[in-house]
Amino acid sequence: MLKLIKQRFSRPSTNARAVVTGAGSGIGRSFALELARRGGAVVCADLNLANAEETVAMIRELGAQGWAVACDVGKAKQVEALAKEAETLLGGPATLVVNNAGVGIGGKFDELSLQDWKWVMDVNLWGVVHGCHYFVPGLKKQGGGAIINVASAASFTAAPEMSAYNVTKAGVRALSETLYAELKKDNIRVNVLCPTLVPTNIIKDGRIPERYSRLADHALMNYAMTTSDSVAKLTLNRLDKGELYTTPQVDAKLFWLMKRASPDLYARFLGFSYRFLG
Repeated sequence: MLKLIKQRFSRPSTNARAVVTGAGSGIGRSFALELARRGGAVVCADLNLANAEETVAMIRELGAQGWAVACDVGKAKQVEALAKEAETLLGGPATLVVNNAGVGIGGKFDELSLQDWKWVMDVNLWGVVHGCHYFVPGLKKQGGGAIINVASAASFTAAPEMSAYNVTKAGVRALSETLYAELKKDNIRVNVLCPTLVPTNIIKDGRIPERYSRLADHALMNYAMTTSDSVAKLTLNRLDKGELYTTPQVDAKLFWLMKRASPDLYARFLGFSYRFLG
């Protein structure tokens, strides 16, 4: 019996009963569409229901099943309701959950209000905690499954003037690393996505100071080095291989290696660079 269960979940991205948060645009939409192409049925959750419905229409054009659900991942009761509704819509517990919903925020530490901190923590960190909390029991009950948590290279680069965002994404990475080890015995795979720049709506919809927003838009247009579709495909492929980390771009890999090789030297370099450029 155990052997049959393991075979069933050997490639969790194929024929999945999937739930994707933040599925109305960007990386979330790309995950939803790629899962549909791989034979999956997808519940598309988003704060903006109209955007989620657009994604579902695209899924149905591919000949796959999809449903749109309005959900604020920062509110525990709404994620609990999402888990129950998804089980009904999918005809069983989800086999793959993509905790993707997130927002952007920037600014000097002393410019951020506690309300800013609460806003970004509720979505970026608590949203992922809620997603894991309410979906893991169903994954365990059916004998396995998979979770993808979308973090960021910001989780380890610790760039200045991104304190609140960095903290939330570092929390997502730490949670994912913990669950990867803890849930292995339950045949549940975990992957954490840590990209740098990916063209999405996170700048437009976030709380980014005006002095940075134009620069960020220019960087996304010219230096992203990837697309949300490519990121989704790569992440699902790495999940199928049982890998924990997905760092899609060369710059993300470089920062990761520098930080791991010499954390203190990396921090000194970052401080010097910020002092000089700032």
